[in-house]
Amino acid sequence: MPEESAELSTPLIADACVRTGVPLRVAPPGVSAVVPAGRRIAGRALPVRHYGSVDVFLEAFAGAEPGDVLVIDNGGRTDEACVGDLAVLEARAAGIAGLVVWGLHRDTPELAAIGLPVFSYGSCPAGPVRLDDREPDALTSARVGEHLVDGGDLVFGDDDGVLFVPAARAEEVLAAARRIHATEREQARRIRAGETLRDQTSFADYLARRSADPAYTFRTHLRRIGGAIEE
Repeated sequence: MPEESAELSTPLIADACVRTGVPLRVAPPGVSAVVPAGRRIAGRALPVRHYGSVDVFLEAFAGAEPGDVLVIDNGGRTDEACVGDLAVLEARAAGIAGLVVWGLHRDTPELAAIGLPVFSYGSCPAGPVRLDDREPDALTSARVGEHLVDGGDLVFGDDDGVLFVPAARAEEVLAAARRIHATEREQARRIRAGETLRDQTSFADYLARRSADPAYTFRTHLRRIGGAIEE
């Protein structure tokens, strides 16, 4: 994955997915960075399903490549934390770039000190007291909300949340995200220089066209003039 992809925000990548026709797969709202303010992740998904024991994580680390993002399926449970400081330290030792947890974490101060980006629903002091039977695909796929994630996906996360992109479409999506970024930065520069967004987007012309053709949408108009803003 190009290094510069780590600098693209999740809103840009989400808009690029829509622009390129890639299904939009976003982690449920609430899955956020344990330590916010600039923490980003970008890497290949290393999926794992949690059944009550840390052993499944240790097994997953054996197949990890530097820069992978551990994606943990704990069913979105809110009655237990499935990762803490020891698991995150071991993840860092294995070259993991970050963790995304569909569930809860604990040891928040220690995780902040470790510095490895962790995204989860939140914290809970209680660890698991269960031990469920493991499924055959425990190390090949993970569910995050309604989305199934596997090793063919890339993971992107920042202060706005987490999303997943098929690796096979990543270059196309990231190229579109860079184009959107360039357009939006130029639009922002022009607003600061005194040219309103309404002027930039020929908004009066849009209103006139919509009046004549109710099917004419603002997104259609933006595509016609080369603006970004939406998508």
